[in-house]
Parts: sequence; C-alpha cells; structure tokens
Amino acid sequence: MSRLTWRDLVSEAISGIGSRPARTALTIAGIVVGIGTLVTTLGVSATAGNQIAGRFDAATATEVTVHVPRPGNPDAPPAVRWSAADDVARLNGVTAVAAYSRSQEGKDLPVRANAVKDPTRILDRLLPVVGSTPSLLDAARAGMSAGRFFDTGHVERRDRVAVLGAEAAAQLGLTRIDNQPAVLVDGEPFTVIGILGAVGRTDQQVLATAVILPWTAADDGLRLGPVTTVAITTVLGGASLIAEQAPLALAPNDPVALQVDAPPDPATLRTGVAQDVSGLLLILGLVSLVVGALGIANVTLVTVMERTAEIGLRRALGARRHHIAAQFLCESTVIGLLGGIIGASTGILAVVGISVARQWTPVVDGTLAAASPLVGAVVGLLAGLYPSIRAARMQPVDALRGPG
Repeated sequence: MSRLTWRDLVSEAISGIGSRPARTALTIAGIVVGIGTLVTTLGVSATAGNQIAGRFDAATATEVTVHVPRPGNPDAPPAVRWSAADDVARLNGVTAVAAYSRSQEGKDLPVRANAVKDPTRILDRLLPVVGSTPSLLDAARAGMSAGRFFDTGHVERRDRVAVLGAEAAAQLGLTRIDNQPAVLVDGEPFTVIGILGAVGRTDQQVLATAVILPWTAADDGLRLGPVTTVAITTVLGGASLIAEQAPLALAPNDPVALQVDAPPDPATLRTGVAQDVSGLLLILGLVSLVVGALGIANVTLVTVMERTAEIGLRRALGARRHHIAAQFLCESTVIGLLGGIIGASTGILAVVGISVARQWTPVVDGTLAAASPLVGAVVGLLAGLYPSIRAARMQPVDALRGPG
C-alpha cells in the first residue's frame, strides 16, 4: 500500500513550487496585493479614525450647549434664570459657562452706526442681537481684536454698552473704538466698548456677526426676554457628564424641557470614521484577493496540464487519487501562505509609512496581522481545489500518453 507522510507531502510541494520560481513569484504577487491591500486599508482607516477622534477629543469634546425653550405665555416664569449659570459653573469639570438670549426669538434687529458721513447712504443693517452674561467671551473661546468685553459691573449698573462681532463691525464700518462710537440697535443707543476677534467654538459663530449687550441693558431697552442658550466649556473628557448634570442645575423643576447638544462618544466617532474610510478600499482589497485566488487556480491548473506525465507515472507506481490531490492542494496552500505572510508584512509597513508621513500614531490590529497568513493559506487551498480534483481524476494510462 502506498503511503504519503506529511513530511513527504510538504517536501514535494516545496520542490514543485521551487522548480518554477518566476511563475511562483508572479502567482504569490496576486495574494500579496490582496492581503497587503486589506491590511493597509484596515490599518489606515483605524489610524485615521484614532487621529480624528483624538483631535475631536481635544476640541469639541469639551463643548456643551443647552437650548432653552421660550415660554408660551409671556407672563409665565422663565424656564432658566440668569443666575442659574452660576450654578452650572460650580459643577466639577466646568471651566466656563455663559447664558445669553437672542433677539426676538432669533430675528435680527436693525442696527446703525452713529457716524454719518453721507446722509443719503444711511442704511440699517439687520444683525443678530445677543444679551449675555459677562462670561460669554470665555465660554465661546473668543478673543478681542479691540477694546474689552463688558464685566459684572456693566451688568449690575445696566450700562448701555455693546461689543461687536468682527463681521458686524465690518458691516457697520467701525474699525476703531478709541473715539467711543455708538450704535443704534432698534433705535436704542449703545456705546461700543470692544470688537470681538476669532470665535473658537464652531457652534457659536453667530457671535461674529452679532451685537452683544449686557443682558440687563438688553432686557431694559430691547426686551430680549429670558435665557435661550447656555454655552458650557468643560475640561477634556468632561462634556458627557456635564451634559447630564447641566439641565438639572439650570432647571431643577423641569430639566427634561431643555435640549442639550453634547459631543458624541469618541469611541463611536472613531468606529464611524474607520468604517467610512475603509468601506470602499475594503472592497478593493477583496477584489484584489479574488484576483489573486484566480491567479493561483489558473497557475495550478496549467501546472497540472504540464505535469500530466509525472502524474501518470506516480499513479502507475502506486500513488492514489488522494495523494495526487493532496500534493497540488499543498502546493497552492503554500503559495497562499507565503503570499499572506509577505502581504501582511507589506501592509504593516505601508501603514507605518503613511502614519510617519502624516505624523500619526499607527494603529494595527495584531489579530489581523496574525490571521493574514492563515487567510492567504485558505485562499490558496480553495483556489487549488478544482485543479487538484482534475489531477486526481486522471487515469494512469491517459496521463502517461501526455497531453496530446
């Protein structure tokens, strides 16, 4: 009885592969491209997701915005008191908090600068008007390009002062405040004491186009009404907790009436980015892997046809059908295994190279890298099934006659 040990099988497979090095190298290249593309795709998407989430953590993950509904009845008490911002400021993890109200339920008001150089060109600008607490500058992560922001004293004295957003000042033609210019907001005069610079928070960009007043003066002269928005800045990682605690601190009797805008969980964001980045490229990697598998199948089938006489001789000397099939299956599996090893190594190097070029921290799943050679071996095994079965079905007499 003919016997074929595993050692003999692997030895024969390696000998068969090594006898045609150029063809073997081209066949392995197909698997290398497929596996390498998969590893690179998943690694780069995970790295990019981690990088984007890291930047997100350092910026928007510290921002919480609470929207307060206006009461349906004008005589009803406000949902949030102006002093409630101080209660939020006492929460652990809050670095800045400000409350403000928009003009007439968000409608812009006519604003005019008092410096009239050409009476025929007097034009009112429709601009957002905001009445706020003095801490708005810190909560919005904004700076001053000229002058100063109003303080608690202005609020308590109900001073008619105003701070203009940079775009609002440009529209009104005000570039300096040393001459104490004034603006008429819906006919009410306010002295300009400062002009905002850049506003750091993306959800507070309305301030760049707004006229900002102390909330007391805005309530006296313009009847802006109660608090409509509370902007909160937290320490890194504290936004989620503050988003849960802030409504209770602002409106203990009805916290569910408040709408809270908090950043999504960074882990969820990281996963979403990774999925978005990897989707299309993952399909490309799978297509490359399929092409590599077809390459192995084609080369193995050609090899079977070229080695017909060898197959016939082995069968005549006592080799069984499953011995012949096992030999060709082993050859295709070894080719797939080698392609998986080289492809995984190439993919990891590509991820590291891209990360270094972008100054990112590379993220590679160790399980993926370890499984890649196994995936390559399985692809090679499956690709070699048909050629191996065809070789095993050859009759010794027909095989010895050759292809002709």
